[in-house]
Amino acid sequence: MDRAGLERYRSRVRGCLVGGAVGDALGAPVEFMSLDRVRAEYGPDGLTDIVTDEAGVAPVTDDTQMTLFTAEGLIRASVRSDRGVSHPPSMVHRAHLRWLDTQHLPAPPPSPDGWLAALPWLYARRAPGNACLSGLSSPGMGTLAQPKNPGSKGCGTVMRSAPFGLYPQPWLTPEKVFDLAAECATQTHGHPTGYLAAGAFAAIVRALVDGASLADAVAVALDLLPARPGHEETVAALRAALAARPGSAEEIERLGGAWVAEEALAIGVYCALSHPDPAEVRAALLLSVNHSGDSDSTGSICGNLLGAWHGETALPPDWVAAVEGRGTILELADDFAMEQAQSRDLHGDYGPRTEWVRRYPA
Repeated sequence: MDRAGLERYRSRVRGCLVGGAVGDALGAPVEFMSLDRVRAEYGPDGLTDIVTDEAGVAPVTDDTQMTLFTAEGLIRASVRSDRGVSHPPSMVHRAHLRWLDTQHLPAPPPSPDGWLAALPWLYARRAPGNACLSGLSSPGMGTLAQPKNPGSKGCGTVMRSAPFGLYPQPWLTPEKVFDLAAECATQTHGHPTGYLAAGAFAAIVRALVDGASLADAVAVALDLLPARPGHEETVAALRAALAARPGSAEEIERLGGAWVAEEALAIGVYCALSHPDPAEVRAALLLSVNHSGDSDSTGSICGNLLGAWHGETALPPDWVAAVEGRGTILELADDFAMEQAQSRDLHGDYGPRTEWVRRYPA
């Protein structure tokens, strides 16, 4: 990858992770509200700006927390591959167990496993999903053959799966990131729609990172889905998003409440497609959270898509400046991009004991 390609790639990785956090923080105050209540509380246009606390910070939720640990797990899997043996689903599972610790402990333990788990701000409990908690708390790791919570298809699979799509060429194809994201989704949600929607989301992000338009990226996912049993609900939801009249909160209501995976994915896609120009990112994000349903997750998914599509500089700078953990998110995004595109300069073959390997122990 030449220098210009590296700059484009890093911008899209940053845009995806920061954009997801911005959408998450934007939607968090109106999660669980009906559209009528949102409009009653914030005015006829609904929520029109990011909401900050007394310190001027817009808090994120479990969506961003889990996404960060997913990215960290993938970095560790890449570092471990230098040793000749790496199983990314196991590394992601261990990363999610580190996230689980943040939901049960009041602060980092005396000897945290890695730099991310050492950050006190990540130990805030922000309405984590029951399936995520129960799936990770039960013994063993869910797999496609034996998934956790086999009846669950909640959106907790999709909202954390953007990092799977951030691999650059030529490492993983859209089909391979689809399968990896789907396999890791079974660690908490075992219904086919739950893990296939996660796989479709990862494939869409992967195509965007390659430079595809969002419509073309969705077409990639729609081409991959039919070969996988249980694809029907995810395909139907994505097609409904493509067919819906652009830019309407009422259309979002018809797409669903986003509590389940395929609806959350469809709404995120619909809102990003409704405002496709890089200058319209603010409008797309506002549309993605002004509805009756899981607004932080749809905002997060929409932000992931827009950031991967347009790059970090398309994101509203005032919202980026306010989002909780911005420094951490940017640091992790840069680490992910460097590991995937420049790993030889970081730790070479077979993982010599460098500072990077100490930072991401394998």
